Amino acid sequence: MKIDSERLWCNLMKLGKIGRTEQGGVTRLSFTKQEKDAKAYLMKLMNQTDLAIHEDAMGNLYGRKKGIYKNEPVVLIGSHIDTVINGGIFDGAAGVLAGIEIVQTLKDQGITTKYPIEIVAFTDEEGTRFSSGMLGSRAVVGDLTLQELKQNSDHSGKTIAMVMKENGYNEKLIKNAKRSATEIKAYLELHIEQGKVLENEDIPVGIVSGIAGLTWLKVSLKGEFGHAGTTPMTLRKDPLAAMAKIITYCEGVALQQHHTVITAGNILVNHGGINVIANDVNVIFDIRDISGENLQRIEKLIRMYIDKICVERNIQYDIEILEHHEPSLCSPYINHNLEIACNKLNIKPKHLMSGAAHDAMVMSKIADIGMIFVRTKAGVSHHPSEWASKEDIALGTELLYNTILQLE
Repeated sequence: MKIDSERLWCNLMKLGKIGRTEQGGVTRLSFTKQEKDAKAYLMKLMNQTDLAIHEDAMGNLYGRKKGIYKNEPVVLIGSHIDTVINGGIFDGAAGVLAGIEIVQTLKDQGITTKYPIEIVAFTDEEGTRFSSGMLGSRAVVGDLTLQELKQNSDHSGKTIAMVMKENGYNEKLIKNAKRSATEIKAYLELHIEQGKVLENEDIPVGIVSGIAGLTWLKVSLKGEFGHAGTTPMTLRKDPLAAMAKIITYCEGVALQQHHTVITAGNILVNHGGINVIANDVNVIFDIRDISGENLQRIEKLIRMYIDKICVERNIQYDIEILEHHEPSLCSPYINHNLEIACNKLNIKPKHLMSGAAHDAMVMSKIADIGMIFVRTKAGVSHHPSEWASKEDIALGTELLYNTILQLE
């Protein structure tokens, strides 16, 4: 093995201490001190690897290794370092540190590739703080608007634009973060699987064939206040009861499909109580499918059902799309090279789809993409018990390293 597994693991454990919670997890939200400290640690590692460092207008952190030919398009390797609240230490971070380890290994081996290599840590992939993920990669492909930065806010009411200013960024310059398709040869990302497929088949790493599309629907229902004891059931305009019907319907729709998952993971009941009928309920639905056509069809079914229920119960409603990404297929050319690299390492090439969204999904709009999944213990992610072994992380990084050399 060419890569230094001990060095990689040590870097991962040190980064995992930044933002550590009392429960043993990690909380590193975008534009916070914890994220700033994590970036400082990455810059230290990039400096040790002689990378040229820069940060773009959205806070995406880059480290660049020169290639033999100055004008060759770049091979971009990356992921993110932000987390969900009390998340794990591997999600995102493993991919960024694997990239840094690869360029360090190239330096150790005295190898200069024909093309430049850049490592990137994208800003706010998770979407935890502002309920709008992939901010960094969306800025890179030109999909992030100034209006969104001024509208989306965190729980304290601060918009993305406001916290950017507080951290020294100018939201009006986000257009400068955009990159063209001609300057990127490929985007590669190593990530933990966050599922049980690889573990169940006792395979340490896998090749991602594609990433499921997703739609985040914010459904707001408005009814009428009422006393729980004095308002007859027949006279109620209860938005929470209506939302319960909608959630149950969504579950039923998903169960009838092969590759659809629907989650009501964020529920807010305003002005309710044990003895009070609430008048305002908000739910964010996470809808995913590997077929863009099916994703669109299911969204239409849900909208029709919401209208039906709300008309029946005399409830007002509003539906807002917070996020939408079409499914993305990984490059056959890159996956072919991943298969070759697997065979050289005596790894059975295992192809699997990703149900989770990743920055690679966004980057597919301007570049060929490839992803490597690393086996996750019990499929657990976004939790303090999230775990991948040192050996599997190292093997995934070695696989990516060999693939990089084959892309010449």
